[in-house]
Amino acid sequence: MYKILKMEGRAKRAHMETVHGNIETPVFMNVGTAAAIKGAVSTEDLQQIGTQVELSNTYHLHVRPGDEVVKKMGGLHKFMVWDKPILTDSGGFQVFSLAGLRKIKEEGVYFHSHVDGRKIFMGPEESMQIQSNLASTIAMAFDECPSSVADRRYVQNSVDRTARWLQRCKDKMQELNQREDTINKHQLLFGINQGCTYEDLRIEHMKRIREMEYCSGFAIGGLAVGEPTEVMYNIIEKVEPFMPKDKPRYLMGVGTPTNIIEAVYRGVDFFDCVMPSRNARHGTLFTWNGIMHITNKRYETDPRPIDEHCDCPACRNHSRAYIRHLFKSEEQLGGRLAVMHNLYFYNTLTEKIREALDEGRFEQFRNQYSSLLASKCED
Repeated sequence: MYKILKMEGRAKRAHMETVHGNIETPVFMNVGTAAAIKGAVSTEDLQQIGTQVELSNTYHLHVRPGDEVVKKMGGLHKFMVWDKPILTDSGGFQVFSLAGLRKIKEEGVYFHSHVDGRKIFMGPEESMQIQSNLASTIAMAFDECPSSVADRRYVQNSVDRTARWLQRCKDKMQELNQREDTINKHQLLFGINQGCTYEDLRIEHMKRIREMEYCSGFAIGGLAVGEPTEVMYNIIEKVEPFMPKDKPRYLMGVGTPTNIIEAVYRGVDFFDCVMPSRNARHGTLFTWNGIMHITNKRYETDPRPIDEHCDCPACRNHSRAYIRHLFKSEEQLGGRLAVMHNLYFYNTLTEKIREALDEGRFEQFRNQYSSLLASKCED
């Protein structure tokens, strides 16, 4: 199912087979929280810009339209008309991000909906049931993402509970995958490593959850939530040696192009982040010459594409001047073109990383682009 094709240091080039098609890694998963990419980007667009995996949010789809509705519509693939892999997160991150609306107990988490305030309960079994109804390719285990400033005692209790929850997720998914009315009986489960920035707790937790052979992959969660970048890199380096070599590693919610290059260097091969689409909707674009703010005055009469090395729909057809005009005029087309550009850039970035690994020149690629992609575009 998952096969490493090439390695350069810790960096991995791999191939993963799923019921909804193959995934070439390293891979960036395009985030469609509510079964749609923000910025009016359709699934047909996703095909055009080279998307391999779409990611949707369990909590948000449970709130609306409701996971039972999605199941009645034949599952998420049919509902949003997408025939490639989909990963659904578990709702665990909302335990962190909706801190003012929830209460955590051993059985699970009690929420108040951010939409209408109604009470919601979600535990490991409920999360697995919702994700089974959504019929995603990969389901994430239900976990707690502690605050980056949580004290050690709290984090220890949290990771212990997350490990117990993973066992419950595994048991529930095994049951669900055997039911006659389950849409995707081949749904895969990824476990999640937590532990904030405590190296020993991270390692201890990883050792504990890697023993659950039912897991098809493992994620590192709870990073990129406020800690310094170097701290994030250090945690990856400390945890990676204890992750199974024959299963994919997923760094959740990360990140910038530089973060992706540096995390691949440290052994990660799955990524997701709202950054490319969110930044695009505010006029911040990623290029092979650095970061561009398209609303700047300097682009008012610039006839060139956003990036002359890019083949996305926006760069093939439109000038910097026109896209700047769209933003200044508050035309929705500006955001749509910008989102498509940034997602195409991220998808192409991981494609170029794969090519570099295939050809044994990833270190050269890293040296050339890691700092450059974080710099201000002077072109």
